[in-house]
Amino acid sequence: MIEIADGVFIRRHTELDLTLGFITGSGDSLLVDSGMDPALADEVRPSRIVLTHNHFDHVLATEAFLPCEVWAHEDCVIDESLLESRAVYYSDPFEGTLIAPTHTFRDTVTLDVGGRRVDLHHFGPAHSSHDVIVHVPDVDVVFAGDLVEEGAPAQAGSDATPSNWRHVLNLMLELNPRIVVPGHGNPVDAQFVREMALPGQN
Repeated sequence: MIEIADGVFIRRHTELDLTLGFITGSGDSLLVDSGMDPALADEVRPSRIVLTHNHFDHVLATEAFLPCEVWAHEDCVIDESLLESRAVYYSDPFEGTLIAPTHTFRDTVTLDVGGRRVDLHHFGPAHSSHDVIVHVPDVDVVFAGDLVEEGAPAQAGSDATPSNWRHVLNLMLELNPRIVVPGHGNPVDAQFVREMALPGQN
């Protein structure tokens, strides 16, 4: 784990250049995306996981962290189609169990992580129909999921809404983040997000 702000950490993975988040409070913690590596559960035992969206590389290790709450947007669906997406990259079978969210929200919800406020926002469809932005206001950190990527162009699949992507990013920037953690790549700043080239742009 790399500490990027007081009690806020990232875990970088070579696999797909994935970045997960870990937020700690007093005797409590929250994991941003479960990723694909169940071994991480040997190091951290969060009481909650927040899934930024349902793409396979962000959700397949959830089972390893149970029992815990699993938070996501109400339109986040965890089903066998994720394994079809995984099969494009990997030939070996998925050995775990797909875990659906236990707690959902529509627009915004505030969680108490050991006395620390963490806000979950959905500002509309962009990278997916159900992107979740995780905001830690006391240190001005935002976990953006795959709304932001560093080191590679932002990716748009069949469930993306490129026409709304810039609007969602602008709403995220209104949170005044000092650090933005992408779903893939190293942390960036607000200026990086402002200058991002997005799918569908000329």
